Amino acid sequence: MQINITAKGVAVPPDLKEVAEKRIEKLGKLLRSIDTVDIVCSRERQWRVVEIMINANGVLVRGEDRAIDIRSAIDSLLDKLERRIKKSRSKMVEHYRNLPETQDAWEAEEASDEFEPTLVRSKRFTVKPMDPEEAAAQMDLVGHDFFVFRNAETEQVNVIYRRRDGNYGLIEPEF
Repeated sequence: MQINITAKGVAVPPDLKEVAEKRIEKLGKLLRSIDTVDIVCSRERQWRVVEIMINANGVLVRGEDRAIDIRSAIDSLLDKLERRIKKSRSKMVEHYRNLPETQDAWEAEEASDEFEPTLVRSKRFTVKPMDPEEAAAQMDLVGHDFFVFRNAETEQVNVIYRRRDGNYGLIEPEF
């Protein structure tokens, strides 16, 4: 397991890597094998902001938390990530126990055009083949409202997203 710590405008305690490694080893019992852990510590007014991205054999788990000091931010963030991983695992176990029936097609919600948005960030990542249920679990682990993946059945790129009512939507392109 490789732990990378980046500090942006904040002093990081020298033993932070050892403390984080002990806590992350507990998460290693829940995840199969943790490859890399990226910890970014920054400052936002009086808060210390900590962002952790865990890559465990292709499964990404991301979280962010803020507190007055870095240690308490890391402790609370790792507790949150542990709860999120346990919740996702229980959903996957429940899913495979009760295989779902065929799903109805979801309708995509239309976004309102109240302001002119601009592109402020671009990301590149590898797309792994998976089924929509696994993609939903991945989306929950990362903590985002949408997730782009390659559907294992159709071999096409799909997007799963969280609807306002708490359910999930699936966008399947037609060419």
